[in-house]
Amino acid sequence: MKSRYRLALLGAAVAFTSLLAGCGDKSQGGQRPRTEVAIVTIAPERMGITNELPGRLEANRVAQVRARVAGIVLKRMFKEGSEVKEGQVLFQIDPAPYQAALNSAKATLAKAEANLTQASLKLERYEPLVKINAISKQEYDEVVAAHKQAKADVVAGKAAVTTASLNLGYARVTAPISGRIGRALVTEGALVGQGDATPLALIQQDDRMYVNLTQTGAEVAKLRQALKDGKLKAASKNEAQVSLVLDDGSIYQKTGTLLFSDITVDESTGTVTLRAIFPNPDRALMPGTFVRARLQQGVDEQALAVPQQAVLRTNEGSSVMVVGAEDKVESRTVTTASAIGDKWVIASGLKAGDRVIVEGLQKVRVGMPVKPVEWKPGAKAEEKPADAPADKPADNKPAGKAAEKPAEAAASAPAKAAGSASAASQPAKQ
Repeated sequence: MKSRYRLALLGAAVAFTSLLAGCGDKSQGGQRPRTEVAIVTIAPERMGITNELPGRLEANRVAQVRARVAGIVLKRMFKEGSEVKEGQVLFQIDPAPYQAALNSAKATLAKAEANLTQASLKLERYEPLVKINAISKQEYDEVVAAHKQAKADVVAGKAAVTTASLNLGYARVTAPISGRIGRALVTEGALVGQGDATPLALIQQDDRMYVNLTQTGAEVAKLRQALKDGKLKAASKNEAQVSLVLDDGSIYQKTGTLLFSDITVDESTGTVTLRAIFPNPDRALMPGTFVRARLQQGVDEQALAVPQQAVLRTNEGSSVMVVGAEDKVESRTVTTASAIGDKWVIASGLKAGDRVIVEGLQKVRVGMPVKPVEWKPGAKAEEKPADAPADKPADNKPAGKAAEKPAEAAASAPAKAAGSASAASQPAKQ
């Protein structure tokens, strides 16, 4: 009886061991599939060299309204914040003293003209007399001089009348340019005068806006050298457009044009000033606003660029992961030149034909064999069980389920054997 029981237990143990060995063979027999990664193959492409420069908006024409004669402001004749036309009357200064000055100048002119008439008649009478020696030569010379003086007095009188007339006109302060006028900086009753520090108002033409940009002298020199060496081409007229990034991050809907680049470097800041102009028909842009302008300053016919998400940044610098020989992952240190759209232009570290990993970076490591597939923007690499990392076999779940049943069977085998042994021993007891 005891020998039968021992034989039953021994058979159950052998069966359990065989099942475990079979499970181990299944889990180790299949080769793990390679991890799938999305890659882009680097190829030269034509790209504009774009720089983003800081700047401030400025109205294309700005004029201060100032008094050209002294006096008391009697009336403001415009609505603050409105559009005004060139020559429109804005303020009325007390004209009384200037009207009086004009009247006085006219009277002085009339007197000078009367003196000229008298001197002319006297000269006409003296001319024949001097020819017959009826008068001395000295007397005749005095008459000629008096006539010339009378003529000069008339000229001076006319100039005085003109000056007085201008001053009277300046009592009506007019707009020097057309545009939008701001608030009045003086009120009725204020005494104003020529040369005052405070203007009467400010007019700005903002239908077109300037943006004054600054670029470091080193960047300008580098760009010019690249153009000179033929590494870059100068942007054509159609390509040299400027786009505006507003302070809230949005892009202004209209493009601008670069007007000029300064010829000297500011000694205090080390920067060069550039100016662009933008249309502003809806008055969406306001003077004084801080903006950033994207300016295409050249074209690289053989640029190498990668999606920005492919570039890894650390304290040591920038790098990318590439698929090298035998489809194994390699790390490359790169130098980025500039960002254009959603790409980084690579200055060094890559060459045409390199396969750069764009998606799946978190699943790979250097030296690991992978399965490269071409990257499609907007589509992620599929994460199938077969594409799981090497340390997570793709057949974990199926193998686990398959292993559960043999394990359960093996676990129940001793119990079944014990049960059969017990059943076999019962007749013996009886």
